[in-house]
Amino acid sequence: MTTDLPALSSEDRDKLDAASFRRLLAHLDENTDVQNIDLMILAGFCRNCLSKWYKAEADALGVDVTDDYARRRVYGMDYGEWKEKYQKPATQEQLDAMKARQAEK
Repeated sequence: MTTDLPALSSEDRDKLDAASFRRLLAHLDENTDVQNIDLMILAGFCRNCLSKWYKAEADALGVDVTDDYARRRVYGMDYGEWKEKYQKPATQEQLDAMKARQAEK
């Protein structure tokens, strides 16, 4: 992480971080054609990762959030509903790319 950033109050930094996260979620909501496996291949994280990170941070802060709540927050709906509406079966090409990505680690 860069250390030569302009000085911001922790309150302003938290507001900007939160707004950026909300914008990321909105962007993902607007681009449901982008599959989780594609995100994993290209960026090493997906919507599921975001929901797990959300839950982990809630736990670290002592905020009572369930896994289901975290998934609903990230997906904007019930996870099962999102999968039914938007998730497509992975192609062999995607599976091969994912396997190659994991082998790089």
